[in-house]
Amino acid sequence: MLIIILYFFIFIVAIQILYYLGVFSKFAFAKTQKITPKRISISVIVCAKNEEENVANFIPLLAEQNYPDFEIVLIDDASSDNTLHLFEGFEKQYPNIRLVRVENNEAFWGNKKYALTLGIKAAKKEYLLFTDADCYPTSKEWITAMSSQFTMQKTIVLGYGKYEKIVNSFLNKIIRFETLLTAIQYFSWAKSGHPYMGVGRNLAYKKEEFFNVNGFIEHMQIRSGDDDLFVNQAANAKNTTIAYTPESLTLSKPKTSYKEWIVQKRRHVATANYYKSFDKFQLGLFYFSQLLFLILPIILLAFQFQWIIVVSLIALRYLITWIVIGFSAGKLKEKDVVYWYPIIEIVLIFTQINIFITNIFSKPVHWK
Repeated sequence: MLIIILYFFIFIVAIQILYYLGVFSKFAFAKTQKITPKRISISVIVCAKNEEENVANFIPLLAEQNYPDFEIVLIDDASSDNTLHLFEGFEKQYPNIRLVRVENNEAFWGNKKYALTLGIKAAKKEYLLFTDADCYPTSKEWITAMSSQFTMQKTIVLGYGKYEKIVNSFLNKIIRFETLLTAIQYFSWAKSGHPYMGVGRNLAYKKEEFFNVNGFIEHMQIRSGDDDLFVNQAANAKNTTIAYTPESLTLSKPKTSYKEWIVQKRRHVATANYYKSFDKFQLGLFYFSQLLFLILPIILLAFQFQWIIVVSLIALRYLITWIVIGFSAGKLKEKDVVYWYPIIEIVLIFTQINIFITNIFSKPVHWK
């Protein structure tokens, strides 16, 4: 029996190495990306619901972007706080701000996709750049950096949305590492010619891509997924690229309690159930192989069965993954979380199990 477990463990290690060297290395060892400014008009779209504190701080940062031709489309999704009033003030202050007011609609109540659809239709520019109300660019060249990756063929640009660093917070390290690992995955698969998701904190596409797939209509009934489900449906090897220059990054305020973060991750995991079959398979295989990599060597080492081989395989896998993740983290300015990688990976594995089981018995909460 133990020999079978050993062979299975070798198989699992091979799968992990295949992911990291065969797929994730495509991003980790990619060449430094250059910014070649494009003379294209951009509509920056921000959808907000009860975000008065965030929009007060972050909308001016968007308005001060160093880009020759852009507008900002602010969408107030029936906020009950001071968000709409602040938006109206920004509309008067900045000539390139356009305001879209969304009232509660019984058929689409609380549906962010409905609000975004109205904003996209109101946008006057051909290229759209999305971020969230609790996000802000790390540079005044953000629009330039993201739009520079557009070409005649590449009409969808996947960006990276970082989370702010909180000193002496292990939860913050977990959140930032999980965000990094997710980006490594969707960036690498995009470079492999199989894009499957993006994040609404930092995503750009040509308006025609939205209408080519009839917008969000095929998944309008699913509250979340205005970013990843859209990319999963519309993106392909020919029309999709990635942006990862330091100027292209955005920052967001992270959750500060484990409970809040779990609620957020439950939405993300539930949405992934609607991905294409291959995407669900490759994601499931990756996380399942992570889990078995953790469990199988414990069994083998408990019986001291071929412990030299087992320890060597563990060391080999960690060496390869640490190198790939380290190079990727360097590109995305997240190097500090890599030092905690082995511990955080274990936490994330059991968090995924917890979320998967919880989602079976209850539905996650969606848009506010």
